[in-house]
This record gives sequence, structure tokens and C-alpha cells, in this order.
Amino acid sequence: MRVIAGKAKRLTLKTIDGLETRPTTDRIKETLFNMINQELADCDFLDLFSGSGAIGIEALSRGARSAVFIENSKAALDCIKLNLHNTGLLAGAMVLALDVISSIRTLELQGRVFDIIFMDPPYNQGLEQKVLNALEHSSIVYRNTIIIVEASMDTSFDYLDKSRFQIYREKEYKTNKHVFIELK
Repeated sequence: MRVIAGKAKRLTLKTIDGLETRPTTDRIKETLFNMINQELADCDFLDLFSGSGAIGIEALSRGARSAVFIENSKAALDCIKLNLHNTGLLAGAMVLALDVISSIRTLELQGRVFDIIFMDPPYNQGLEQKVLNALEHSSIVYRNTIIIVEASMDTSFDYLDKSRFQIYREKEYKTNKHVFIELK
């Protein structure tokens, strides 16, 4: 796994041993960032369920002003910090050792607002819905916030019909998909 483009282009990223995380492949990551490239310059990026930090690091490398990494696994936190150090992207980064729902409350108290929120939760556990429910009325989301969820192909987002969110784009791959969500 590597940084695809930007300041840290071609630098290798460490991953976590074992099955605790599923790193987004370079090919899928490249497709994702080609789709959001216009929104990255000087944006504030939130990487939920950060794993190795590859997505937030890619955002920083491509010009995001800041990236906040949320992770509660000690091994993953160590990996994120090592990757930020090795890529020289520590300056724009903040790493929080919290569960995702607690981190949303913490970021609200800090007055943070994000242009792009990315989440790649463990598949088929319903975590997407819990997090989107927490984000629906959160002050960290504003009118132009883009929320991107990486999910398994069979994950349903039908519940969004009764929320303040709507899907405006979906990109399917062989085994998973990216769902792009915004406020209605």
C-alpha cells in the first residue's frame, strides 16, 4: 500500500497485521480520490475507523488543510502515527484514540466542522447507520459536507429516506462500494 499522489506520492504505508482491518486497495483509493479531487484543496477531512490512516494521509498528501483520524485500536493508532511520521504529514494531522460516536461529540465540543467525512467501518455490523444517525444533527456537518461511506455491496441505505441525508452518488467495485451522501 502506498500514497498515490501529492506531496507524499509513492511513499509506502505500513498496514496492521491480522484481520482487524481491511485496507482500501490502491486501485480503489485512486478511483475514490479522482472522484473527490476538486474538493480536497484546503478542506478539513475526517477519517472515521481510520485503520492504517491511508485515506486521511492521501487527503493530506493531495492538499487537505487538516485531517482528523479516529481509531480505537492500539495497533492501528500506532500504525497511523508511524505512517504520518514516515510521510512527513504530521503537521496537518490530529489522531484521536476514541470510538467513533464519542469522537463526534468531542469534535463538536471543539467546534470542528468538516468538508469531507470518510468512514470505512467493519462490514455488516450496522455501524454505518449508527454513525450517520449521530452525524445527522451534528454540528461537525454543514450544508456542503460530503460524507463517503465504504461498505459491502449488500449494505442497504434505505433508512436515509427518512433522514436529512440523501445519496447523490454511488460507485460499485467487485466486492464493495463507495456511497456519497449529503444533506438534503
